[in-house]
Amino acid sequence: MKEQLEAIRSQALTSIAAAQDAAALEALRVQYLGKKGELTAVLKQMGKLSPEERPVMGQLANEVRSAVESAVESQSAVLAQKAMAQKLEDETLDVTIPGKKAAIGHKHPMYTVLDEIKEIFINMGFEIMDGPEIEQSDYNFTKLNTPDDHPAREWSDTFYLDEESRTLLRTQTSPMQIRAMEEHGVPIRMISPGRVYRKDEVDATHSPMFHQIEGLVVDKGITMADLKGTLNAVIREIYGPDTVTRFRPHHFPFTEPSCEVDIQCHKCGGVGCPTCKGEGWIEVLGAGMVHPKVLRGCGVDPDVYSGYAFGMGLERLAMGQFKISDLRLIFENDIRFLEQF
Repeated sequence: MKEQLEAIRSQALTSIAAAQDAAALEALRVQYLGKKGELTAVLKQMGKLSPEERPVMGQLANEVRSAVESAVESQSAVLAQKAMAQKLEDETLDVTIPGKKAAIGHKHPMYTVLDEIKEIFINMGFEIMDGPEIEQSDYNFTKLNTPDDHPAREWSDTFYLDEESRTLLRTQTSPMQIRAMEEHGVPIRMISPGRVYRKDEVDATHSPMFHQIEGLVVDKGITMADLKGTLNAVIREIYGPDTVTRFRPHHFPFTEPSCEVDIQCHKCGGVGCPTCKGEGWIEVLGAGMVHPKVLRGCGVDPDVYSGYAFGMGLERLAMGQFKISDLRLIFENDIRFLEQF
C-alpha cells in the first residue's frame, strides 16, 4: 500500500503541474481526491492492514492528500495569473490605431430653410413670435372673421379637442395675427413659424401636420404694393433672382383683398409633372391685406392703420429649395434621404 500511495503522489503532482487550464486541473482533482478517486480507492483497503500498519499508512495517506491539495491550489493560482495575463494581452488597446469617425448629425433640411427665412425677415426688421398649437376656436376662426358656417370649421376638416368645438389643434398660424395685435399693439412687423394641423389626405404636397410661417405687418400707409414687394424679395432671396412667381386672386375671410402666391415648379420648370400635378406651379403661400373687421376686433382703427398678412408653407419652400419631389420624404426620417443634406 505504501508503494501505491507514493505512486499516486508522484503521478498526481506531475499531472497537476502540467495542467494547462482550470478544466483540466479540476478533472485531475476529481481523479485523485474525489469520492471515486484513486486515493479513496486505496484507503478503502485499510481494513486489510494489521493494527500496527494502519496508523502508519493513515499518516502517509494524509500526507499524500495534503500534498495533492496544495499542488492543486498552487497550480490554480498559476493558471489564474496566466489567464489574467492573457486577458490583458487580448484586450490591450493600441492607441496608435486610427479611431472610428463618430457620426455627427446635422440640421433637417426643413429647419435649414426655416433658419434662412428667419434671417431674411430679421434683416428686414421683422420680429419672431411664437404661439400655442392647441388653440381656441375664437382665435383660430371667429376673431379672424371666419363665420360659423364656414367649411373650415367642420369636424371633417379640423382636429377638435372637445365636443363644444372650443379648443382644437390650430389649422393655421393666422391666430398669431390676433395675439400679436392684442399683446403688442401696433405698429407691428412680425413672423410666427409653427406646426399646424388639418385633415388632409397624404400625398406629394399635402400632410395632416405641416409647418407654416405667419407674417403680419400693420402700420400707417401699408398697401398691397408693400405686400407684393416683400414677398417677391423673400422668395427671390431664397431661390435666386431668376425665380418666377405668380400672384392669383383668392379669398380668405381675414384678408381683403386676398391672393395666393405660386412659384414655378422646380422639378419641371413649369412644363407640368407629378410634383406640381401637371400645373407647372406650386402654391407656397396665401396672403392679403388685413381685413378691417380683424383690425377693429383687435382694437385697431382701420381708418388710421392698414396691414398685410401672409402664411407660408415651410415644407413646400424646402421642397423648392432642395428640389425634393415628394413632401412625404421630409417626414419619413429615412437616413438615406436625410444624409444628402
